[in-house]
Amino acid sequence: MTLWIDPGAGQVLEVLRRAGHKAYLVGGCVRDSLAGRTPQDWDICTSARPRQTMELFGTERCIPTGLQHGTVTVRQGEGLYEVTTFRVEEGYSDGRHPDRVSFVGEVEADLARRDFTINAMAYAPGEGLIDPFGGREDLLVRRLVRAVGDPVRRFEEDGLRILRLYRFGAREQLAVEPATGAAAIAERARLDCVSAERIWQELYKLLAAPRPGSWMPPEILGQVLPWLDTAGQPARYAASLAVVDALPPDPLVRLAALLAPAGPGAARQAVNALRCSRAQGEEVCALAADSALPLTGEPLRLQARRLLARMDARRAGRLLALRRGQTGDEGFARLAGEVRRLEQEGACCRVGQLAVNGKDLLALGVRPGPGVGRLLEAALQQVIEEKLPNQHDPLLGWLKENL
Repeated sequence: MTLWIDPGAGQVLEVLRRAGHKAYLVGGCVRDSLAGRTPQDWDICTSARPRQTMELFGTERCIPTGLQHGTVTVRQGEGLYEVTTFRVEEGYSDGRHPDRVSFVGEVEADLARRDFTINAMAYAPGEGLIDPFGGREDLLVRRLVRAVGDPVRRFEEDGLRILRLYRFGAREQLAVEPATGAAAIAERARLDCVSAERIWQELYKLLAAPRPGSWMPPEILGQVLPWLDTAGQPARYAASLAVVDALPPDPLVRLAALLAPAGPGAARQAVNALRCSRAQGEEVCALAADSALPLTGEPLRLQARRLLARMDARRAGRLLALRRGQTGDEGFARLAGEVRRLEQEGACCRVGQLAVNGKDLLALGVRPGPGVGRLLEAALQQVIEEKLPNQHDPLLGWLKENL
C-alpha cells in the first residue's frame, strides 16, 4: 500500500530514518489518507528520543512542545510537524492524563495505548501500513469505530474518549462497535472528570458532522447537558435530534436546536457550563430565545426588514435555518432569501443606516436625551415600511412635521 505524504512530513521521516531511527506517520493523518481525505496535520512517531530529534534537526528548528511526553515540534519548510517518541502510559489518577510515561523502542507498543483502532495505525514509505488492531478493516470494510483492546480500560484512562467515540463515528459515518458503545454508556460518569473546555471542543466537532443525530445517545448527551432532560423527556429529545439532522452543519445553530425546547434559562446555564466563548454563548442563547419566530401575513420583504432591524444578517440567516429545520416550512427559506437580497442591496434596516442622525435632530432644536432615539426609531419604521425613502431631505422633512 502506498499513501501520498506531505513533502515536509516525508522529509522529517527521511531525516529520522537515515539517522538509524524508526519513524512513521501515525494516527489521524493515516486514517484520513485511507479515507481519501488530505490530512490537515501530519503527526510522526519515532524510536528517537526527544533530545536525539532536537540534535538531528537543530534547536533553531525545534519547539520543545512536551519533552516530558516525548514530543518535539519540528519546523520543516513552511510546516510544523509533531514528532513524538514511541511511548507507553501508566496510571490515570485524574481520569484524564497519564501519571507516568515510558519510552519504548517499537511502534506496536505505542499504537496499543491509543483510543480506537482507526487511530492506531502507522505508515512509512517502503514499509507500508502498520495495523496491528485492524483499523483499516474497521474504517473501510467493517465500517465501525472500535476501542483498542478493552474499551472499559480505554475510557478509564481518559473520559474524553467517550465523546471522541461518537465524534469519530459521526464524522466517518461509522457504526459504534457494540462492546465499545456499551462501555461508553457504562463509564459516562467519567466525563465529569473532563474540563468543560474540552467537552465543548468535542461537542462542537460532533455537531459539525454531516448528520450527527444517530451518534448522540441520550445517556451521553444527558451527562454533559443535563438541561436537555434526555431521560425525563425522551420524545422531546428525539424530536430535537431530528431537527439537528435537518439543519446545516453549523454547531451553534444545532446546539440552539437542542437547547431551545428546554427554555432560555436552560440555554444560558448550558453555554455557561460549557464555557463557550462569549460570542458563541450569546449567539446560541439569542437563537434559542427567538426559536418560536413566526411567519406573519406581511410581505416577505417587510418581514425581512423587521428581522434585520433586530439582528445582523448572519444571525438572521441562522435563525431562519433553525426555524426551517424545526417546522419544515419553506416559507422560512424564502424569508432567508429575502434577507440575503436586502443585505446585498445595502437596504436601510437599522438606525445607524439612516440618512439622518442625532446631530440633525439637535440642529432642529430637539433636546439631547431619549427623545432623540425615539424619533430616529420612528423615522426608521417609515423607511422599513417603505413609506419614506432613506434620503436626507425627505426624512428631515418628516421629522420636522413630527417633532
